[in-house]
Amino acid sequence: MNILEVAKKYEQYIIDMRRHFHMNPEPSMQEFETSKRVQEELDKMGVEYVVCGNGIGVLATIRGAKPGKTILLRADMDALTVNEEGDLPFKSTKEGVMHACGHDAHTALLLGAAQILKDVKDE
Repeated sequence: MNILEVAKKYEQYIIDMRRHFHMNPEPSMQEFETSKRVQEELDKMGVEYVVCGNGIGVLATIRGAKPGKTILLRADMDALTVNEEGDLPFKSTKEGVMHACGHDAHTALLLGAAQILKDVKDE
């Protein structure tokens, strides 16, 4: 299986997720809806996970069909307490909070990685 072809299947999904998280930012230690959405997406994928830490963290596990090394991918989900001055269609909907640090992309990219790894887990 060509990993690039698999990844291309999820390009729009990753874009959509990033825009969703960008529009719905939550400050550090308050990422309740973000965590809930990540869990919902993992449920749709059939990926097992546990909620950890302060009830916001999510630890997902994808087991391959063959023995091998374990890898860990990590993403931050929090936003900053600053005003978004741009006027993008997916601008923050929360006054005084925005993803100015890229954590919206981190979260979306890891959901995309979960999709890809699930698709190739037998290899």
